[in-house]
Amino acid sequence: MKKKIILGISFMILFFSLLVFLYYKSNYKKELFEKKANKSLIEKEIVETSEEKIESSNVIEDVSYSAKDAKGNEYFLKAGKGVIDQNNSNYIFLTSVEAIINLKNYKLIEIASDFGKYNINNYDTIFSKNVIITYLDNKITGDYLDFSWDKNLMMISKNVTLENDKNSLQADVIEVNIEKRDIKIFMYEETKKVNIKKLN
Repeated sequence: MKKKIILGISFMILFFSLLVFLYYKSNYKKELFEKKANKSLIEKEIVETSEEKIESSNVIEDVSYSAKDAKGNEYFLKAGKGVIDQNNSNYIFLTSVEAIINLKNYKLIEIASDFGKYNINNYDTIFSKNVIITYLDNKITGDYLDFSWDKNLMMISKNVTLENDKNSLQADVIEVNIEKRDIKIFMYEETKKVNIKKLN
């Protein structure tokens, strides 16, 4: 009888010990899982923060550049904001763009546009949307301007208009050679003519 009582007590002790062991083991696994989950969240947060920093590091506020050639001609460019091209760091995408071409012994040429793309190596610039060029008494407007500093050439296209005190004209393309200071005006199709209107 005593042996049965002792066996019963031993079995109960063993059973409760097993329950306590399983309970703590379950809690331990839960804590490990929570720690691992928290670690993953922290790592994810670090990665996302790093990506945000990398992305924000590509943005430059109040951009300004300048260039000067051997002849003394100068080119100044400024923009409200610039974003470095992630695929090619030589290019910067610009917004609210203003530029001045200061030719030696000549009047200033001023350019403004909503957007731009600037090459920091050769200073070539593409101006786009609401492009306005002013020099002497002339005002040229269009949607696209390709300016090459090395070639001293400006190509204005898309909805191009040239106005001065005497005339107003519309064309497909206006090409301005800055160095030679001459202008070529033409249409893409030979059958179409440049629309010229004389102003009083």
